[in-house]
Amino acid sequence: MRVERVVGVDVGGTNIQVGEVDGHRRVVKRHKRRTPRSVDELLDTVGELVDKLDHRPDAVGIGIPGIVHEGEVFSAPNLVGWQRTTPIVDMLEKRLGCRVVLGNDATVGLLGEWKAGAGKGFRHLLGVWLGTGVGAGMVLDGKLYEGIRGSAGEFGHICVRPGGAMCGCGRRGCVEAYAGRRSMGHTAEMWAANGKHTALFRIRDEKGKEALTSSVWSDALDEGDELAHKLIDEAIAALGVAIGASINLLDVDRVILGGGMAEKLGQPLADRIGEATAPYILHAPDERSFAASVLGDDAGVVGAAEIARSVPLD
Repeated sequence: MRVERVVGVDVGGTNIQVGEVDGHRRVVKRHKRRTPRSVDELLDTVGELVDKLDHRPDAVGIGIPGIVHEGEVFSAPNLVGWQRTTPIVDMLEKRLGCRVVLGNDATVGLLGEWKAGAGKGFRHLLGVWLGTGVGAGMVLDGKLYEGIRGSAGEFGHICVRPGGAMCGCGRRGCVEAYAGRRSMGHTAEMWAANGKHTALFRIRDEKGKEALTSSVWSDALDEGDELAHKLIDEAIAALGVAIGASINLLDVDRVILGGGMAEKLGQPLADRIGEATAPYILHAPDERSFAASVLGDDAGVVGAAEIARSVPLD
């Protein structure tokens, strides 16, 4: 049976986005809500948002920020309550009454960009997603690469500074400890507690936000906030080391930067990351090598819908 109507779900550390995606890979209707604090609440929220769409889907694709394999979430460090194997496919299929397909959020985000955005026409891609945490997806020789256990692309946990800052995964010196928005927020709190002036928390409160979101960082950078610039510089430096090593290993022809930070800071951020990467790679990047996401928030939704559409119904 052919899949006619598909829905993509992008589960992030901050927000869940649900969208109905048409055959031209356009999001025709969407809903967004804060990511709940428990697994059960999250599943209920996904169900409620899917129910609010105009049509019942034939299949739903979901991107989760963690290690995903054969319909289960083995680890999701940036989601509360996901420190155990979770059979999310079985649970959601019972809730939604349709086929559910699961993938890693960065992988499906890159899939969306590959099919409908900044990756169109390329066969070798690395997609680095900058949000609450840091993740990556890979297209190698025209195929998504996920590894034998679904854990390929855990880019955020490449160690760039042995013995360095503590990461949410429990290890030290990971990329995510410097470039993940949650870790950057914790570092900003520490500096502020020690008397360092910053506009970050004033901007957060003025916006009515609970955390230092990407828009808060963007506004602080626009104001010339010294601490915000320092932490962004450290994030870019860490990303440069890790992306350089990845390019040397994989020899991709384009790196796509996505996620909330890339959406707010755009191509100038991609260009700066390209400059930070250059000293660590064996060949100079050409002008097409680094690109910001074209689809923005829709990348994960479009990619998640794509994996739903690719699995035939029984």
